[in-house]
Amino acid sequence: MTNKKIWFITGASRGMGVDFVKAALAAGHAVVGTGRDPDAVAKAVGDLDDLQVVRLDVTSPADAEAAVRAAVDRFGRIDVLVNNAGTFEAGYFEELTPEQVERQLATSLLGPMNVTRAVLPIMRKQRSGHIISISSGAGLVGFEFCSAYAASKFGLEGWMESLRPEVEPFGIHTTIVNPGFFRTELLTKESMAFADRPIEDYAGRRAEQLKWWEAQNGRQPGDPAKLARAVVRVAGEQSPPRRFIAGTDAIALAEQKVADLKAQINAYHQLSTSLSLD
Repeated sequence: MTNKKIWFITGASRGMGVDFVKAALAAGHAVVGTGRDPDAVAKAVGDLDDLQVVRLDVTSPADAEAAVRAAVDRFGRIDVLVNNAGTFEAGYFEELTPEQVERQLATSLLGPMNVTRAVLPIMRKQRSGHIISISSGAGLVGFEFCSAYAASKFGLEGWMESLRPEVEPFGIHTTIVNPGFFRTELLTKESMAFADRPIEDYAGRRAEQLKWWEAQNGRQPGDPAKLARAVVRVAGEQSPPRRFIAGTDAIALAEQKVADLKAQINAYHQLSTSLSLD
């Protein structure tokens, strides 16, 4: 391995985060694996020489600062940040409490911002680095029963796309990853919560959605270990992609989104282009 990098990975105690840690270590990199429960991280990924386990609740800016300090104290630098930590507050928008929506945004949108804000001074000083944020198919397309989750991922993408030209002059790359359905622990009770303000009008469809989501757990087609290896490969490129769409299902979603946009542009093209001042 010629180019050993220091990786900083959030949400490393379970799910895809564990696979990211293992893939980066297997490729010969050093890894700072973070999570709210450091013992759970250590248990999930094992005790290895090139691994540092650090406590980090991404919703806390102070935690983010402290975790980044610990990483730099140990390894001297941070080359790749993977914003992976996230939760899923599932449910119809009206049935989600304001607290649930805030919790979703705090973890999946403001969390990556907190960690990136703490890491950027290091990467700027190095004049190099790579920020990888894990979005979702729901960062490209909104879905029934996923309003809060999609809002957090659409927000993540707008932030990342805007961050790119801000940090590129410092030699810092950014990549948005849009995984489709991978067989991770996102759909387990540890990562997924359901709306807890039932409204009768939604009852029938809610029952169907709950049944569908519970059936998906453990049946997702994507292999998270392969995804992790692909992300490590992408991070190793001279000019990494701005976006990596991961999985056949995610590609199909993206293609549908492009087609829908095109159809909507065409449908009102005349009206849209008639709005200039005379």
